[in-house]
Amino acid sequence: MLNEFKAFISKGNVIDLAVGIIIGVAFTAIVTSLVDDLINPLIGMIIGGIDFSTWGFSIGDAKFSIGNFINAVIKFLIIAWVVFLLVKAVNRMMPKAPPPPAGPTSEQLLAEIRDALKAR
Repeated sequence: MLNEFKAFISKGNVIDLAVGIIIGVAFTAIVTSLVDDLINPLIGMIIGGIDFSTWGFSIGDAKFSIGNFINAVIKFLIIAWVVFLLVKAVNRMMPKAPPPPAGPTSEQLLAEIRDALKAR
């Protein structure tokens, strides 16, 4: 079982996935700082100094932090946009595969089958 685990871990896909997760966590910290320290204050200035993180309401002992949810949505949209741009850039750099060679048409295949059946 230990050898199987070593083989599983040493596959390139698992290592690539681990590197991607580590970079994603680091990138999330950057986006969190971008949203909390730059974008939210800018939006707050535009709409009158409102700080999203303080938005919320309580019902009994339950506190609903709507502002934190808004911050999370903004962070998600920024991350999704950056990932979209990265995928577009990588796809642009990848060599284009040549189109597959044109095969015989359906009519040609049917004619070959017909001729093969006649030859029998």
